[in-house]
Amino acid sequence: MGQGLSCNPTHDHHFFRAVQTGDLESVECILRSEPSIIHHTTAYERLSALHIAAANGRVEVLCLVLDRLVKPDLLNRNKQTPLMLAAMHGKISCVQKLIEAGANILMFDSLHGRSCLHYAAYYGHSDCLQAILAAAHSTPVADSWGFARFVNVRDGNGATPLHLAARQRRPDCVHFLLDSGALVCASTGGYGSPGSTPLHLAARGGCLDCVRELLAWGANRLQRDLSGRIPYNVALKRNHRACAALLNPTSAEPLVWPSPIKFISELNSDAKILLERALMEANRTRENNILKETTCLSPSPSHSDEATNDDVPENETDLCCICFDQVCTLEVQDCGHQMCAHCTLALCCHSKPNPVTSCMPSPVCPFCRSNIARLVVAKSRDEEKDKENQSKSKRGPRRSRNLSEGSSSFKGLSSAMGSFGKRGSGRVADEPIDKP
Repeated sequence: MGQGLSCNPTHDHHFFRAVQTGDLESVECILRSEPSIIHHTTAYERLSALHIAAANGRVEVLCLVLDRLVKPDLLNRNKQTPLMLAAMHGKISCVQKLIEAGANILMFDSLHGRSCLHYAAYYGHSDCLQAILAAAHSTPVADSWGFARFVNVRDGNGATPLHLAARQRRPDCVHFLLDSGALVCASTGGYGSPGSTPLHLAARGGCLDCVRELLAWGANRLQRDLSGRIPYNVALKRNHRACAALLNPTSAEPLVWPSPIKFISELNSDAKILLERALMEANRTRENNILKETTCLSPSPSHSDEATNDDVPENETDLCCICFDQVCTLEVQDCGHQMCAHCTLALCCHSKPNPVTSCMPSPVCPFCRSNIARLVVAKSRDEEKDKENQSKSKRGPRRSRNLSEGSSSFKGLSSAMGSFGKRGSGRVADEPIDKP
């Protein structure tokens, strides 16, 4: 890993070799004796000291060179910046340092017309991807392009970072890009087969995790590329049978993350993790049922067995009064009613779009029928007792937490929940779910 050197003068070679190996003392010594060498580049690739330090993760040398340079956006032979090379090689400390120094995240090389975001997604460096997207919120990119446009920026072949991550089997990057607003059904230009969606490319790469992520975010299994193929055909041609089974239009539809709902987009990280785990478990059960019916295929691998709540004693916490099986992990703010993540997710996924505005309405609490504006992680009994002991004085009567109130609402919801009441059932009744 890292950039090789091909410079002719011996003095330059020693300097670039010291940069490559991170020999800070030698770099400082050479710069003192010949300050102008900092502007030299290698003979063929035209790599500067900044490119070499960034590609090899030599953050101390990088800082030293940055202190002596006016700008961090130097270009090599392929018009690649040091930030692109750092993202390409997964050198997160160098990525962060270059961004702090004002590196432009919206520059494109001449090789494929790709930005640093494309390279982070292509090579699967999710930490670099997150750092670049975090910078996009506060750099001039947010004002000139807008964050949503930057996440879906296309390279010279019309591929977005999500297309590249899906094709290269990078499920972590796929998940983070989708969570950041990447368009799940965008079509490519000339990358892959013309008109391919991320789902086509994931099917081509045979990555079950990428297919799983894309389907959970609403990817259309029936969308065709310019050759008229759906992702199912692509997976079959490449002999990726497990992917083909999940992409088969005749198989059960997956449960889709209800991203259009306002309070879902504003979830705190802990509550979001609980809902994502519930979605994963529900879809994993669906996948297992599909794969069991397919000859010679093993069931879908488990991703979050460590996330189950089997180790929580029932006498220490409340069971969900909808399914009476899962532990209450989420609480509706203001009214204080609690549900398990599985039932909360089913409630969100059953919300129908308004026929006039096509907007997703906020689900209502099944116990008191008030609109759900915010969800938080439910506190355990031990936490509540500690808080109660600390503030017994000047405390009014506690709100009743009898979750059986509003029985008519509960009855109305119970039929919609279908088999969500059972751990890991994964399917919601027998009716098709409208995608949000």
